[in-house]
Amino acid sequence: MSTIPPLSPAQLYRSCDPQQFSFTSTAELDDLSEIIGQTRALDAIRFGSDIRREGYNLFVMGPQGTGKHTFVSHFLEEKARQEPVPLDLCYVNNFAQPHMPFALQLPAGTGARLCQSMRQMVEELRVAIPGAFESEEYRAKAEEVQADFTAREEQAMKELGDEAQSRQIALLRSQNGFGFAPLKDGEVIKSDDYDKLPEVEKTHFEARITELQAHLEHILRHDIPAWKRDARDRLKRLNRMTTLAAVEHLVDELRRAYSTIPQIQTYLDSVQQDLIDNVNDFRRQEDGSGTEQVGTDHPQFRRYRVNVLVDHTATRGAPVVFDDNPIFHNLIGRVEHQAQFGNLVTDFNLIKPGSLHRANGGYLLLDVRQVLTQPYAWEGLKRALQSRQIRVESLAQILSLVSTVSLEPEPVPLDVKVVLFGERLFYYLLYAYDPEFAELFKVEADFGDRFERSPESHLLYARLIATVLRKEQMLPLKRTAVARVIEHGARLADDAEKLSAHMQVIADLLREADYWARQAGREAVELEDIQHALDTQEHRASRIKERVQEEILRGTIMIDSEGGRVGQVNGLSVISLGNSAFAQPTRITATTRLGDGELLNIEREVKLSGAIHSKGVLILASFLAERFAKNRPLPLAASLVFEQSYGAVDGDSASAAELCALISSLADEPVRQSLAVTGSINQFGQIQAIGAVNEKIEGYFDICRARGLNGEQGVVIPAANLPHLMLRQEVVQAAAQGKFHVYAVSHVDEVLALLTGKSAAEVNAKVEKRVAELIRLRKALARSLKSTKRGKPKN
Repeated sequence: MSTIPPLSPAQLYRSCDPQQFSFTSTAELDDLSEIIGQTRALDAIRFGSDIRREGYNLFVMGPQGTGKHTFVSHFLEEKARQEPVPLDLCYVNNFAQPHMPFALQLPAGTGARLCQSMRQMVEELRVAIPGAFESEEYRAKAEEVQADFTAREEQAMKELGDEAQSRQIALLRSQNGFGFAPLKDGEVIKSDDYDKLPEVEKTHFEARITELQAHLEHILRHDIPAWKRDARDRLKRLNRMTTLAAVEHLVDELRRAYSTIPQIQTYLDSVQQDLIDNVNDFRRQEDGSGTEQVGTDHPQFRRYRVNVLVDHTATRGAPVVFDDNPIFHNLIGRVEHQAQFGNLVTDFNLIKPGSLHRANGGYLLLDVRQVLTQPYAWEGLKRALQSRQIRVESLAQILSLVSTVSLEPEPVPLDVKVVLFGERLFYYLLYAYDPEFAELFKVEADFGDRFERSPESHLLYARLIATVLRKEQMLPLKRTAVARVIEHGARLADDAEKLSAHMQVIADLLREADYWARQAGREAVELEDIQHALDTQEHRASRIKERVQEEILRGTIMIDSEGGRVGQVNGLSVISLGNSAFAQPTRITATTRLGDGELLNIEREVKLSGAIHSKGVLILASFLAERFAKNRPLPLAASLVFEQSYGAVDGDSASAAELCALISSLADEPVRQSLAVTGSINQFGQIQAIGAVNEKIEGYFDICRARGLNGEQGVVIPAANLPHLMLRQEVVQAAAQGKFHVYAVSHVDEVLALLTGKSAAEVNAKVEKRVAELIRLRKALARSLKSTKRGKPKN
């Protein structure tokens, strides 16, 4: 008979005594500014955010819902307030090469002021320049230039005419130009009279006209063009001086306003030169209706704008930026285009910033899953961190998908601390398969999913609850309700000695309890509200669980919970669906017969056995061989199966039950069906811890309670799982009343004693006897086969 006592109610549930708290409700507690139980992660975050060396970016890892993103964001925002405000970032026109705009990094707030100053200057120039060119002074000087040219032209023609006159030749002007004709007595000789002149005289006239024609051609081809060039040059100088007079004082005002910033001084020099070179853009022109064209956004003046990508006028401290959509262009920036007359055009004003621009000089927070799932975002981020500069370019350019000319903005120096958030799996995969990852993210901050449970952590947990309640304007919790939340935190951690750090689940519980308390008209959340919220959560997710239990109770799924059976043991399996998990009993059967020592795992044969389950079966086979056939081969064949299991089976938590089923079959010893068994074994028969122990106990309890508790039912669990027990109150109450039992064991012999009601020695002796019988049968069969072979007639 077994002498193993069932566990006491105190061992099944570690309660939180509300009397340990000095407060009546959480309204009396101060807010908690730090996260609980994450000392290692906090030290890593402080170190990673303080060190200013290349590659020391952070990877914050841990399960979802632990509050890591909220805490890190809050920590960095507090830290950033004490850090200097970074520079503004602007792009301005490169007048020499417009497709390569310049980047200006200016003191905080300067970019917006410069943008406004340039707009105002252009506005003033649109009035000042036309006014200067319409002034009396300018017109007089321009007319003087024109008059000088006209006078020189007329003087040259007069001198030519006088010379011709002195040589009896007339200089004639007509619509077609200039010409020469012979004179006689001061009158032009008519054509008929000219024909009557002697040939000698004609020859003299033609010679003089030829000389004068050459002189005229020299004036028209050389002198007058030279005088025109001189007039144009004089007019250009006049225009330049007029423009300079209108522009210089406005530009000088800006120079004085930004005298301490060399970048702006250089830019203003190029602006002034371009204004002088393109002054005609500012001179008023009339459209077809006779009205003047005016407009601050005229395309001709876009080149004088300042494109402010990042404005830190209102920033206090370093920026902390979280990009929740880190596609390539949202990270690196982009160049947009506008449609004009059926064509796509762009300029430096259409350069848009990315999150790296906005976070430059501060901190950029990213979700690693989102970055990795966006095409080329991860490569773009790495390239920026490695080169330590932000280069705005399109994916089409990078991939050589287009050959059109586009902008090539000047790269911007990058000084940013990147913080990636993600699960541990991403960190380990990137570390293993991306050689650049380890060089760029040298600091890992690992947030745990649970922490130690103690009176001190209970109070901190209560303060954390109070902080969440105040933040979301929920009703305060009475201390009995706080104690129940703490107990639930231990259940979530699957450990009575730990508390869950998964604060998202706790916050959801508080929200639902707040709802039920308000429905009941209470001013504070009571214990009943917390329990009601937990019960409704379970009820919402229990449809599949209830359906499975219904099939068991109807006998569709065959599970015995009383009596004894040979080679049949109730195992326990866990089903996880979404955010809930439940357990159900599973019938495990074993058969044994004469054979050569093979153990048939039927689940494996049909490819429904996972690797860990197959490993567990091989381990129990090794245990059988070590115990019952140490110096001889096992003369048996055995098979194991999970009855009515139609899906994959994995894990080794049923290996203890499988071993007991095999031994029961070998010993022909019935085992109690009122007990379910969970636990894995090693080759020495020791029972090892398993997961989801609470769900497994409760799953079998629900079936037994539905059929009627008789005081015989219970569950056998590994002793190593004792610290993990946080069972539902109805299970604890049934155990206290002696209606349901939980046994903790450390060796398979203890399991056999509980299942058979006999000592392990008795059971083992029956197995030894059966093995010896099988050996005799095998020898007898071998002799029979040998004699049959000898007596067989030869052909």
